[in-house]
Amino acid sequence: MTFSIVGRDGDAYGVAVASKFLAVGAAVPAAVAGVGAVATQAYANLTYRGDGLALLRGGERVAPVVAALTAADEGRDQRQLGVVGPDAGATFTGPGCSDWAGGRAGADYAVQGNILLGEDVVDEVEQSWLSTAGQPLADRLRAALVAGDAAGGDKRGRQSAALLVARPGAGYGGDDTEVDLRSDEHPTPVAELGRMLELHRLYFGEADEAELLPLEGAVADETRRLLAGLGYDDPDLEQALDDWAGSANFEERLRPGRLDPVVLEQLRLGRR
Repeated sequence: MTFSIVGRDGDAYGVAVASKFLAVGAAVPAAVAGVGAVATQAYANLTYRGDGLALLRGGERVAPVVAALTAADEGRDQRQLGVVGPDAGATFTGPGCSDWAGGRAGADYAVQGNILLGEDVVDEVEQSWLSTAGQPLADRLRAALVAGDAAGGDKRGRQSAALLVARPGAGYGGDDTEVDLRSDEHPTPVAELGRMLELHRLYFGEADEAELLPLEGAVADETRRLLAGLGYDDPDLEQALDDWAGSANFEERLRPGRLDPVVLEQLRLGRR
């Protein structure tokens, strides 16, 4: 009922998944920065997530992790599992999974799917992953999901999708969760996930230090005028900017004495 990919980029690990299933992101993906990622699906055994990551954290290699999880599970014939760790990726499809079901794996990824329109779905997911080497992990995972969706995806239809990426210190406030987005119920969940990823980058993306504008002169005058038009007219310009950013969720892009051009553009758009 699902297709997914787990992938690695250095110490970053992630999962992308789509399914004709409500809120698939609540069941399938798990990832820990510097440790690994797990996708559990078909008749998903959610204990695979914590148990698998614990084994990886303890230094176990991927193939023995898959073997240990499935050997201990009497329902393994109806399970699918994808795991990626520091050494490799591996995938498992039980013989009782509904057609079409299968997977692909390589040095830094594993792809798996069941109840698919055909083998082309996992083939396209894999080819997308291989062809996007060098791009940010979130982009590679999301592109792989798009490729699988375009190839037909879940043969029952579309309902939800999710993207999870864990990278050391890359999340909000220094957390390791770089991206955690879920389109839980939507007619085109993979496309919706892409829209959400763009918003995530808008709000939480890194300001380019080379492009920051000194908050003085004409830039300061325009910023003050735009803020006043939005109801933020504190005579202390940086305080007014802080107040607006706290309301509009752009506080991660603020820098003392300088202005991110992305912030200036949002002010010009009247973002509240």
